[in-house]
Amino acid sequence: MKNLVCHSKKLIISVLYLASVAAPLASAAAPVHSQTTKNDATLKLAVDQQAKQLMETYNIPGMAFGITINGKAHYYNYGLADIQRHQPVTENTLFELGSVSKTLAATLASYAQQQGKLSFDDQVSKYLPELKGSTIGNTQLIRLATYTAGGLPLQFPENVTDHATMLDYYRHWQPVFPAGTRRQYSNPSIGLFGYLAARSMGSEYPSLMENRILPELGMSNTFVNVPETKMRNYAFGYNAAGDAVRVNPGVLDTEAYGIKSTSADMVRYIEANVGTASVQPVMKQALANTKTGYYQSGALTQGLGWEMYAYPVTLDTLLDGNANQMILNPMPIKANASPKPLSEHIWVNKTGSTGGFGAYVAYIPAQKTGLVILANKSYPNADRIKAAYAILKAAEK
Repeated sequence: MKNLVCHSKKLIISVLYLASVAAPLASAAAPVHSQTTKNDATLKLAVDQQAKQLMETYNIPGMAFGITINGKAHYYNYGLADIQRHQPVTENTLFELGSVSKTLAATLASYAQQQGKLSFDDQVSKYLPELKGSTIGNTQLIRLATYTAGGLPLQFPENVTDHATMLDYYRHWQPVFPAGTRRQYSNPSIGLFGYLAARSMGSEYPSLMENRILPELGMSNTFVNVPETKMRNYAFGYNAAGDAVRVNPGVLDTEAYGIKSTSADMVRYIEANVGTASVQPVMKQALANTKTGYYQSGALTQGLGWEMYAYPVTLDTLLDGNANQMILNPMPIKANASPKPLSEHIWVNKTGSTGGFGAYVAYIPAQKTGLVILANKSYPNADRIKAAYAILKAAEK
């Protein structure tokens, strides 16, 4: 998430270029299954308004919106995936998901538990004997999954660059506070969780994700490593300096923030989660279990990867739950004595960012609705939440 590779050309934001980006806003690609109905027109107007505001405010080159309503998919695409090649965004453009990838790591782990390959109550050392006797080795997997191991940091230190230095870091790590008392959002925490889940199934994480989990979800255009045949569809991200960038490899990057996907595949993922897309029974239960409520931190209920709120929910509550303090600071929690999957009356969401991309996914199982917003520039989470809230409210009309 923090390491980037820069394209050779600088992005030059000029009046001429802004005009070229703004042009698609007035004639955005119509939804694949569009109907000339009042509801569709209302939805399109809402998305157009949000896209225009975000792109103009933050100089975002390109955006893809995917919305599902009772199994009907709508796609709205704006601007450019690659400025140098003047390549427009489509629902098949690949974007970096950032931390939305954590929900797929959680799905893989939940699938492994459904298969009887692991228990979330198991200790880390069962799957990584090299850590036997260390504090982290004695930690339960569920603590890693829910960021409650005792203060693992947001990122690895700079000197953790490979498997050996990763093991050394974990061997010497000591909690900042007692396990199970604070939520400290952490890539090394949930990244290790995903890594160990793959080991429990006798496979490497990238192979298991691409050859088993993603195919079972029907996500044929989602990748850990983008194949050469799909590189043309892989958008460039653009950082605050205007450089064209993509994420560099890092320790446990795939598990924590390394997946690339399209708005079409992410709509399919949402539909699998809300029950309007068919998946095998084991996967269906695995997805349901990712929405188990382990604890509350303010209005947020922590699931596996996903963050959840009782629905109906106010915009202010969502903004509080997705505020920077929830990412950067240790937060008090109230544990659930008997964690279980929540009812369908919830707003489920996850934000994700890399140096050149910003993503947001939200869905409401009870209403069989959801959306994904993908952009090839990172911008504040609050504005993603506001846009999604306005669009999903429009979808109710």
